[in-house]
Amino acid sequence: MEVFDVLVIGGGPGGYLCAERAAQGGMKAAVFEKARLGGTCLNEGCVPTKTLLNSAKLYRHAKESGVFGVTSGEVTFDFPAVMRRKEQVVKQLVTGVEAAMKSYSVEVIRAFAKIEGRDENGFLVSADGRTYAGKRLVIASGSASAVPPIPGVKEGLETGFVVTSREILDRVEPPEELVVIGGGVIGLELAYYYAVVGSKVTVIEMLPKIAGNTDPEICKLLMDDYKKRNMTFRLDCKVLEVTKDSVLYEEKGEKKEAKCGLVLLSTGRRPAAADLGLEKLGLEMDRAAIVTDRHMCTNVAGVYAVGDCNGKLMLAHTAYREAEVAVNHMLGIPDEMRYETVPSVIYTDPEVASVGESAESAKAKGMNVKEVKLPLLFSGRYAAETQGGKGFIKLVVDMDRRRLVGCHMAGSYASEIIMTATMMVDTELPPERLKKLVFPHPTVGEAIREAIFQI
Repeated sequence: MEVFDVLVIGGGPGGYLCAERAAQGGMKAAVFEKARLGGTCLNEGCVPTKTLLNSAKLYRHAKESGVFGVTSGEVTFDFPAVMRRKEQVVKQLVTGVEAAMKSYSVEVIRAFAKIEGRDENGFLVSADGRTYAGKRLVIASGSASAVPPIPGVKEGLETGFVVTSREILDRVEPPEELVVIGGGVIGLELAYYYAVVGSKVTVIEMLPKIAGNTDPEICKLLMDDYKKRNMTFRLDCKVLEVTKDSVLYEEKGEKKEAKCGLVLLSTGRRPAAADLGLEKLGLEMDRAAIVTDRHMCTNVAGVYAVGDCNGKLMLAHTAYREAEVAVNHMLGIPDEMRYETVPSVIYTDPEVASVGESAESAKAKGMNVKEVKLPLLFSGRYAAETQGGKGFIKLVVDMDRRRLVGCHMAGSYASEIIMTATMMVDTELPPERLKKLVFPHPTVGEAIREAIFQI
């Protein structure tokens, strides 16, 4: 039986990076992955959706280019070609992950892994008829689409009338009418994509607003823009049933029906840790999630859980950082997760990005905060590149400590700009110091600097 310094169950962002960082730290590592390396993010989440969204944005901009003085002939959207490019991008990046594993001598075991307990060699994991031992064990088993007990959903998934974010990425033609159950980030990104390429999209959300915890004013901006893109919203509505050709829902006590050719089930994700044999180690669970501390340690010494399976923040970049924290703990390097400064992004057009506290959450924690809002039109580049754009940025400042504690923005390049604000929140530099930072001109990011001067 081969003994490793660390065994990693799951080859997604948290798993493969954990194995890579462990190998860089001098440990002998193995990673188990029953499907393709890269996990949900690379194969059926972040990367493929962003590839599709980029094509949709190019299509939209080409059709609307006349306002910028650029004219062209008929603009068409080649759906099969877009899907082929998506596959090429995914394949290229998966190949890159495989190459990284090889370069760091990480053993990749392509089979379902199950925990069998532990002995004098360490933690025991079986896969494909063999047993492996590891002095340490990292669980990075990811997540799966949540399937609520709505009548007709199970049958719809079996017939293909209902799909999750996994199956919809393999469709080669858009439906004429699409109903999206759930107005969270995943649902909005896919809804936006299909609306831009020609589908009539209806989003049904049980909450009174879209986009989860996103700033309410940003949500309104998004909805106003989305409605111009062939999207309809039914908020504060409960889905009652999925039939063979429609979704039945309740709106203000009245039963209504949304006819469609396809239903996208986008009601969130749940940790995927079932059938791994966790009970053989006695791991503490919070429903389906593995409980961890800020070092990514479980209640069993030597066992860690990173990524979606711990249910903290189901974001690929969170999993990356958790993997590094876990490996640093193994190596005795002081480190811990700071979930408070993990940024989040919605990659539609306009983009949305945020980090840290909102004014509401900060006040709930007893902070004396000031909120500064600034239109992105303060940026010369934004004005030059955006026609009629209504994007803006909000800074949330703790006035007692004189520290930036949050940033929320909607507009072009928000996904790239948010890292600047993230560093400001994380390093806790006072506004007086931040005012001395030099931003390149003209850039949309200059709006952050302008907002800081309003504090």
